[in-house]
Amino acid sequence: MKAYLGVDVGSVSTNLVVMGENEEIIESLYIRTLGQPVKAVQSGLKILGEKMGREVVITGAGATGSARNLTGVLVGADVVKNEITTHAIAVSRLVPGAQTIIEIGGQDSKIIIMRDGVVTDFAMNTVCAAGTGSFLDQQAVRLNIPIEDFGELALKAKTPVRIAGRCAVFAESDMIHKQQLGHSTEDIIAGLCEALVRNYLNNVGKGKEILSPIVFQGGVAANKGIKVAFEKALKHELTVPRYYNVMGAVGCCYLAKEATRTKPTHFKGWEAADYKFRPTSFECKGCPNLCEVIQIFENDALVARWGDRCGKWSNSSVKVG
Repeated sequence: MKAYLGVDVGSVSTNLVVMGENEEIIESLYIRTLGQPVKAVQSGLKILGEKMGREVVITGAGATGSARNLTGVLVGADVVKNEITTHAIAVSRLVPGAQTIIEIGGQDSKIIIMRDGVVTDFAMNTVCAAGTGSFLDQQAVRLNIPIEDFGELALKAKTPVRIAGRCAVFAESDMIHKQQLGHSTEDIIAGLCEALVRNYLNNVGKGKEILSPIVFQGGVAANKGIKVAFEKALKHELTVPRYYNVMGAVGCCYLAKEATRTKPTHFKGWEAADYKFRPTSFECKGCPNLCEVIQIFENDALVARWGDRCGKWSNSSVKVG
């Protein structure tokens, strides 16, 4: 069976998807990056390799996420694209007609505005923790409540309290204050969900024309309390796609299929899970830019460099894909 591999490596999760020739999702994998993208990608390849065996032949591979360049080298990607492109492609195929994409992950969040299947505007937040999943994770730990239960508890709230959500530090202080006043845990959790939504709309969504149909994806989309808070604020129903937590990797599969229509794949095979990859870096002192150049060694052979603005180093080595 011919298939395509998509890999999305972010700061919190590493997602891998295998899509068949007929564009059906054969397998999806969501694992924690834990600050070690190389190890996470190789772990994912090993797991999928054992599941797929020789029955599935990967004829195209794509990479995305904050570690997309590194991932492209590790797997031998045929296409390397940013998250905006891959998420938009996935939504246009799986939720035709969608006009707004709300994506919230562990460490960042983004909004993508689409019209007639084309991205017309977007914005990202990578600096404020109060607008991301890590904000909820931290509070779940503090409250000693499994993050998986957060959404259900939020839906049981009778009077959600207003939490100052402009900053994660202020939000936590305000939440502690509300606890000391005697508000119920359910009302406080619902207030936290609404605070995250306000933060998102006032920062990432500021000035954007948010039209329905609206797609909600990313790891935080599993939280029913956040979904309800968005629907309350926007007065529109949100659609959570089946593969909401791996949509970037799904988009990579579609792009990989397109990229390999007329040429063979660069995919290194499942055995890349056992290759010895060694990333290093150095500061180029050739000009005042002082670029930090990253280089990757595969089994002691230099396979790629990037990070320089002028191309002095990246153009002097073989790059995969």
